[in-house]
Amino acid sequence: MANTFTKIAAVMVGSGGASSIDFTSIPSTYTDLQILISARSDASSGSNAADISIRLNNDSGTNYSYRGLTGTGSTSGSFSLSGETQFTYIAFAGSSNVTSNTFGNSSVYFPNYAGATNKSLSADVVTENNATLTYMRLNAGLWANTAAINRMTLTIVSANFVQYSTATLYGIKNS
Repeated sequence: MANTFTKIAAVMVGSGGASSIDFTSIPSTYTDLQILISARSDASSGSNAADISIRLNNDSGTNYSYRGLTGTGSTSGSFSLSGETQFTYIAFAGSSNVTSNTFGNSSVYFPNYAGATNKSLSADVVTENNATLTYMRLNAGLWANTAAINRMTLTIVSANFVQYSTATLYGIKNS
């Protein structure tokens, strides 16, 4: 069986930036969802990466949990969080102190997003600085809610998306 990817919506941030990217009215007619993100932030912290948060269905309850494996090219680690109000460390945006015009890239996958069970995700994210340091992360998460995902809101922790940041949401069907 082959999978069919259908673009549901795409957002490109315009001049002046944006505090969030919001996908609303997501139809429940697909099997899975995938969001692809290419983003840069105006964060000027010492890190090369700014974390992108994802909140589902505007739900700010403490029912998000996730685990991640991290790497920088020279070190590795892991983390585990539960009782969170959103997926805070799921995706990356390049920060303003990395090489000009360098964007972080993320792929976040939601299987069975419309089913009557809790919703899981997997994510593969990376950002770089065209130097000796890069950030990579593999994440797995669970949203303890049985509602179909009909909205996703992306924000950058303590920063904004800059111009040309993009997010594209795909619906996936088995064909």
